This record gives sequence, C-alpha cells and structure tokens, in this order.
Amino acid sequence: MQTETILYIIIAGIIALLLALFQYIKGKQSVSKLNMLFSFLRFLTLFSVFLLLINPKFNHISLTIEKPNLVIAIDNSSSIKHLKQDKSALSIINKLSQNSKLNNKFNISKYTFGEQLKPFDSIRFSEKQTNISDAFNQLSQVYKNTNTATILISDGNQTFGNDYEFINSKYKTPIYPIILGDTVMHTDLKIQQLNVNRYAYLKNRFPIEVIMTYNGNSNVNTRFVVTRGNTTVYSQVIDFSKDNNSKTINFTLPANRVGVSSLKATIIPIENEKNVINNTKNFAVEVIDQKTKIAIVSDFLHPDLGTLKKSIESNEQRSVVFLNSNEIVNQINDFQLIIINQPNNKFKELFDIINKENKNRFIIIGTKTDLNFVNRVSQNFAHEITNQVEDYQAELNLNYSPFIIDDIDFESFPPLKSNFGAANFSIPFETILNKKLGDVSTKQPLLATFETNNRREAILFGENIWQWRAQSFINTKSFNAFDNFIGKLVQYLASNKRRNRLNIEYESFYNGNTNVIIKAQFFDKNYVFDARETLNIKVKDKVLDEERTFPLILKNNNYQVDLSNLPPSEYSFIVKATNENISKAGTFQILEYNVEQQFLNANATKLSQLATNSRGASYFVDKVDSLINNLINDNRYTTIQKSNKNTIPLIDWKFLLVVIAFSLGIEWFLRKYNGLI
Repeated sequence: MQTETILYIIIAGIIALLLALFQYIKGKQSVSKLNMLFSFLRFLTLFSVFLLLINPKFNHISLTIEKPNLVIAIDNSSSIKHLKQDKSALSIINKLSQNSKLNNKFNISKYTFGEQLKPFDSIRFSEKQTNISDAFNQLSQVYKNTNTATILISDGNQTFGNDYEFINSKYKTPIYPIILGDTVMHTDLKIQQLNVNRYAYLKNRFPIEVIMTYNGNSNVNTRFVVTRGNTTVYSQVIDFSKDNNSKTINFTLPANRVGVSSLKATIIPIENEKNVINNTKNFAVEVIDQKTKIAIVSDFLHPDLGTLKKSIESNEQRSVVFLNSNEIVNQINDFQLIIINQPNNKFKELFDIINKENKNRFIIIGTKTDLNFVNRVSQNFAHEITNQVEDYQAELNLNYSPFIIDDIDFESFPPLKSNFGAANFSIPFETILNKKLGDVSTKQPLLATFETNNRREAILFGENIWQWRAQSFINTKSFNAFDNFIGKLVQYLASNKRRNRLNIEYESFYNGNTNVIIKAQFFDKNYVFDARETLNIKVKDKVLDEERTFPLILKNNNYQVDLSNLPPSEYSFIVKATNENISKAGTFQILEYNVEQQFLNANATKLSQLATNSRGASYFVDKVDSLINNLINDNRYTTIQKSNKNTIPLIDWKFLLVVIAFSLGIEWFLRKYNGLI
C-alpha cells in the first residue's frame, strides 16, 4: 500500500472521529456511556464510508508448487500383441505408475495411441493402425511451453502418418522411448505394397503392381501367385539374394463379370520363415459395365474447373471432359451431367437444348455470370441484380435430406465471391449450404438443389471453390473429405432414381485395416428427415451363416453403425425401421488384412534416432530401472515455486458493507429504545 493512501486513511479516521464527537459529545456537560457508544458507532460508520471512497488496494501473495510433467504414451496397436510384448508393456506401465519417487517428482499423465491419442483408460492392444506422429502433435498442444519429459512405450512401427523421427521440431520435450520387441533380423519375404485400382470395366484388363522385399543373406527361389477362390489366375517365379532384395512386377488380369472380384496375392514362404502373415495380401476390384461421363462447360479458364475435375475423377467410375459453349451442343447426349460455369448469352443454344432434353445440370454463378441471361433462361429461380459483389462463408444446413452430407468443417473454409442479392425460387428447393456474412447467417442459399419434371439441378452461388479444396487439405492432410462431398453431389445429380424414404450409404468392400461405417437416412411421408425413428441392422455372415443385430445411432442428420469389429468375411445385411414396414438390403465384404501383423521386430533404429533428436535416450525393456533413476536424477526436471501476486481493492470486501449496515442498525435501535427518536 502506498504512503499516500495510508495518509488518506489517517486523515479519514481523524475526520470520522471529529464528526462523531461533534454530534454526540459537543455541548454536553457530562459524557454518558450511552453517548460514548453512539459516538463509537457513528465513527465506525463514517470511517467505513470514507474507506470505501478512498478504496485502498491490498496485495495478496500466494505460493504454489509446480512439479514437472511426465507423459507416458503407450502404443495400443495390435502389433504389440503380435510381437508378444503385451505383458512386458503392462508390466512397464505398472512399474512407472507405482514408483513413489517418480510420483513425488512428476505429475504423471498416461495416454494411449493407435489411430488417435486418447487418455489412458484401459489398454487391450487392439487398434488396427498406428500414427505416432499424430500422437506427438496432439501432445504438443497440451504441453506447450511446459517442463515435460515423455516416455514412449512402443515398438516404433508406424502404419500411417508423417515420419515421427524428427517430431522434435514441433514437440520440444525430451522423449525416452522404451523399445518393445527384439531387434534380431530374421529371414523374411514380404509383400511390401500392392497397387490396384478400385474399379475395373467389364471385358477390359485391369493393371496390378506388386512390390516384394526380401530380408536375408542367402539366395532364395520362390513363386508369386494370385488366386481367385481356389483358382490360380497368375503365377511367376521370383528370385532374391542379399543384394537383389526387392522386386516389382506388373501384370494385368481380365474383368469378366460385373461385381466385386476378391483375389489373394501370395509369396510362397521359404523354409524357416518366422512371419508368413506378411506373405499374403488380399485385395478386391469392383467390375462395372459403364462409366459416368460429365461435361464441364466454360468459355474461360478458372481454377474452379480443375478442382472440380480432380474431385470428380477421384472416383474412378467418373470421367470429366472440358468443353466450351459451342462444342457441347452436338455432344449433349454423351453425358449424364452438364456442369455450366458462369453462363452468359453465348450459352443460349445450350440451355435451349438441355431444357428440351430435360438434362440434369449443375450451374455455377459467379462474378462473371450474366444474371440477366440466367434470369431469362431459368424457369425455376431468379437472382436479384445489384451489380455488387460480396464474400460469403458457408454454413451447413443439417436438415438437408436428398442425400447424406458430412460436415467437413465448412465454417473454416475461405469465403466465396458471390453476387450480392437474394435468389428467389418459384419451386420447392433444398439448401445444402447457406450464405454467412461474418457471424450472421443470411438464410440465403449458397449451394442448393431441387427436382422438377424428373430432372435434378444444383446451383452454386459463388466462385473460388478451389480454395475450399486447399483448405480441406490443410485441415485434414488429405483431399478425401472435400472430394467425397463433391462426389456425393455429382452422384445425386447424375442419377434420376426415385427418392426413397430409407437411404443407405456403404461400400461394396472394405480393407481389413479401415473402419466399416454404414450410414442411413430415414424420411417421413413428406420426405422430411425423421429423427424419431429407430433403425436396426441385421448382419449375416454368409460364410459362417451367423446373424447379429446392431442399432443405428443418430448422429447429426443421419444414422450410423460401426461394424469395424466384424471379422473378415462376406456379409449381407438388412436395415429396418422399427415403427414402419420399410427396409433396405445390401451386401459387402471385409478383406482379411492386418497391417499391424506385417512387422517382424521393433524399429529400434528410428526410436533411437527420435531419442537423440529430442535430447532424450532410448531403453530396452530390461533397462526400465535405469530410465527411472535417470529421470529422478536429471536436473532438467526440478520443482518450481511460483508466487502469484493478486491486488485486491477494498471495495470488493463485502464485509465492510455489513459493518456499515450493522453499526447504523445498532445505533438506530439504541436511540429508538432510549426515546431519542
């Protein structure tokens, strides 16, 4: 408290005392005890009021003890169990968790990771994928700018994600890997990679590329075969040696019938080979008899055109052709969907023909669009003309019903340039994305669809959608989310199938290391999404002839069920509504493949390099005690005492108001009691 404030308090006390004495003592020949009491109460009241006016501030210092953090990250993938290190891992976790010296020195936090980082709850070593780099990225957000040591309990075998060896550029804490598994190099043959397109066309041949590796010192001779059921469809003799330890072969197979064709690629194991699981790779190809052709019509170049082509053709069932407004006229019947980019008067003949042919279309309206022309040729909507441009962000409409839309974080996408003004529809329409200006939703469509006269149409009221694809990659490190969104829109527009009250979304086959998610939408009789219905799926294993029933869980604007725990096999299923007699059936196949079982031993080299780069150290299972001692004795991890200075103004002290009210109340009561008022 400053000297000036103390002086004010002393003066306030003197003034309060003088005022109290002046009121009750001055002019009195004798001073009674009652007057003395009244003077004291009045002094207390006045002094408290003066203190509130002066409002002095007091410093409160609190001391806290901050221990360093010890993060224990545990690999929960099935490769730990495959390498028979699960018991060792559990023993290490218990030893670290129960060590009293470590608990006294550190705040210990445990996490597990596979595909994602999770707080430690239970550990079963059952995850199908391992992403070590993502685990460190998430930890870096939690323990940024803190004194932290990290123990990584893992075999170091990562199945996807960025290289974690140099993660120290983001996660700036020492890392101490405990290496699970031996480092002995065993003789092994392995299918390192198999590349094949998901789709093939009937009566064509589809290409396959197989990369095989050999680990050993002697020369070996074996055979590579591809089988379909019990039939061998391809075979080739393969030779390996210590120096010639990798082979890449390319071949083609015929697509003779429509549907999913399941195949198995195998390298015949050699004598004394320890791991024969990685000698086999199951794969499948879906044979289709036609390809969806889409025309993008534009009279000028724009980045959006290339973006649409890449997104649409990410599905091999579709092909895209660029044409101008004149070239398309004589080729309209070759395409199932016409995408028209920013039309003007030159597109009049095209609109006349597609209106006559009742063709499905996707119109993009941007800053170069002739709105007068669009309003003339469109029978279903008109756009207000203001000759002004605005940047609008996207807001997802969760109630969109024609097909399932996943939220791919549209609100993080850059705004699209759009014409300012309202779009007025003369027929019912469904909005996928609304325009959003800052934090205000305009309730105007940015992307909308409608159906009329057995024709489907979509309108995008904005340009620069190429920036969305780029932002989606920044968000997820993949183009898949955005490409799937465009793919669903194109699939809807390229088809004229009648709408169903129950729609199902699933794949014809799933690889064994991917999630098996089946989604469904249920609509009432007015085709409004019905969240009150209960959907169940009955799944039948066609090989074992076993049936299981699962409920579908409501999530946003669709129902979902996760069937990832089903074993590899062929399945048929029926999705049924509980309250109405509506159902839909389908089939899918789960291919047998476990990427976590492809490893023979721990990746000790990479884990050791990770420790070196992060200023930590690597340890094997039998050296855990050394790790504990080193952490306890490491001077980098010391307890810090922090002081927190908090300045509290007197006006925040509520008890002072209580004192004022109490003293005034007692004074009034005593004066009343003694007949003085």
